[in-house]
This record gives sequence, structure tokens and C-alpha cells, in this order.
Amino acid sequence: MSNDVDETKMPLLDHLVELRRRLIYSVVSFFICFIVSFHFADPIFNFLVEPLAELWKGQESRRLIFTALHEKFFTDVKVAIFTGAFIAFPLISNQIWLFVAPGLYKNEKRAFLPFLVATPVLFLMGAAFVYYLILPVAWKFFAGFEQPATPGILPIELEPKVDQYLSLVMRLIFAFGISFELPVLLTLLARAGLATSQGMREKRRYAIVSAFIAAAVLTPPDPLSQIGLAIPIILLYEISIWCARLVERGREKREREDDI
Repeated sequence: MSNDVDETKMPLLDHLVELRRRLIYSVVSFFICFIVSFHFADPIFNFLVEPLAELWKGQESRRLIFTALHEKFFTDVKVAIFTGAFIAFPLISNQIWLFVAPGLYKNEKRAFLPFLVATPVLFLMGAAFVYYLILPVAWKFFAGFEQPATPGILPIELEPKVDQYLSLVMRLIFAFGISFELPVLLTLLARAGLATSQGMREKRRYAIVSAFIAAAVLTPPDPLSQIGLAIPIILLYEISIWCARLVERGREKREREDDI
């Protein structure tokens, strides 16, 4: 009886009411986080610009620009949406857990909860990786295409637009953050029986090629960023194989215990 569902069955209408309540809580949580994030949009944007500011340290004439009257406002809105969603994710995931958990068996709860906790942690690790390691190298690479003024040659100077800079940074953060979720995805597939550690080993060469293709699509067209994303994906794939093997060992152990 330990594997029985904890709660009694609910009528469909009660499920819909419960779903509506969890959605309202999630939307309200995100809206509150959005308002707070919008208030601090400038410090957050300055934090995202820090890798470029560090590259230009000591060059007082450097600047970012915006060319449309509404551009900076909508940039702050995007910053608030991005930050609000990140802050609200634990609250939203908690609402998802509260809605799903009553319908799960106890062993399913023990299996599902670690993945729910690992998801934001891995995304944060990916975001930190790209912010502290990839952005400084990528910005230095792109800034190297500036052209100084010489007799008869006009200077070419980098003056990024605030919305384009934010879009590029968010694209990189999402690319690395989602890529770091690979162990969660593959381990869930292994737990569901849709993937095996042996099958992942046999498809390793295809995974390596796919990692470089994904890096070429998701990152700017410079080799440093692409290699910087492809190598972590390959390492995470190897970690996923190890996690899948642990899942299989646990399943084999339970099957042996059931046979006794």
C-alpha cells in the first residue's frame, strides 16, 4: 500500500478548479517578480553589460546607444520579463508540484522531485558559465574587428545598441542554460524506459556531431563561442550516460527484490 496514491480521486471539475488556482498563483507570482525586476532593470542591465564594460575599462568615450525613443523602455521590459521569469520559476515549479504531487505514487514523488530541484540549478550553472567564461572571450573577439583612424581611412568603432546587446546576451544565456538541462532530459527518458545507457554510448558519435551543430546554430558565428558550448554539451552527454546507468541499476535492484 506504500505505493498507493496519497489522495483519493478527485472529480474532473475539482481538478479544473485546482488547476485554475495554481495558474492564478503562478501568474501572480510572475507579475510580482516582474514589477520588482522592472524597478531594478537598470542595475540588472548594467550587470549584464559588465563583461563589455570590463573590456572597455579605462576608455571613457565608450558607450551603448539606442536609436528609437521607445527602445530603452522596451529593453527594460525585456530585462524585467527575463529576470522575473527566472526568479518566479521556483514559485511556479512549486505550484506545478502541488498540482501534480497528489496524483503520484510515493515512489514517483521520490523520483520526480530531484529533477524539479535540479532544473533551475543546472540552468543557473549554464548561465554562470556563459557569463563568466564565454562572454568576456566572445566580446574581445568581436571588438577586435574595430578599425583605428589612419590617414585616408575612416575609423570603425563599436557602439552596440542596447536592445541588440540584450537580445544577444539573453540568447546565449538561454542556449547555455537549456543545454545544461541535458542530463535531466536524458535521465528522465532513461527512467521512462525510452533511452538506455548502452544506446546512448552507441550513439555517442552522433551526439558529438549534433553538439557542434547545435552550438553553430545557437551561438554567434565565432569559433570560441561555438566550441565553448559544444564541449560542455559533450561532457553533459557523458554525465547523462552515467546517470542513465544509475537509473538502470536501481531498476534492476528493485526487480531482483520483487522476484524474491
